[in-house]
Amino acid sequence: MKKTFYFIRHGQTDLNLKGIVQGRGVNSPLNQNGLQQAQAFYEAYKHIPFDKIYTSTLLRTHQTVQHFVNDGIPMIELSGLDEISWGIYEGKEQNQEILAGFEQVVNSWRNNELDLAILEGESPNALVLRQQVAIQTMLEQKQEQEVLVCMHGRALRIMLCHLTGVPVCKMDEFPHTNTALYKLEYEHDQFSIVDYYNTKHLDRLVNE
Repeated sequence: MKKTFYFIRHGQTDLNLKGIVQGRGVNSPLNQNGLQQAQAFYEAYKHIPFDKIYTSTLLRTHQTVQHFVNDGIPMIELSGLDEISWGIYEGKEQNQEILAGFEQVVNSWRNNELDLAILEGESPNALVLRQQVAIQTMLEQKQEQEVLVCMHGRALRIMLCHLTGVPVCKMDEFPHTNTALYKLEYEHDQFSIVDYYNTKHLDRLVNE
């Protein structure tokens, strides 16, 4: 069985722009630029015969793939695709205190301390567990060969690690920006990246 997965991050939100911490508990909509990014991705990939779209439970992922849904492609939301929970930092502006807290936690993750979380938040290891449930759900759909998955920045980095055998502590080696694409093929029980951090669809927004 061979499947092709198109993993993208959601489009931009005003909270992205303002440096407000968004996690699993912040359900913000796309801003005008985010809607344009979603449109640009659609124009570049509407020729792909997607069998199914999977998103997180959060509005910003739903809006990012809405054009494909309008074309009649079925969409299912999976909580395993939600962003990591940033606990007490969610919804707050990234001031010096919060930035210092982030840096301390992320540095710990880089040192493989993957059970560590922001207070009341979620650790990378906890996130991996719910992501594995989501992946298993998608893999069980034998009839689906071309799959679009829309999720979130930190969650996507962590997902790419454990799908491709990269230690989760190296998550920051995967760059991400709004609507950036990672295309993965699944065959013989293994995932491999065949298109790495593709943002070509965003070029026309820069040139307009």
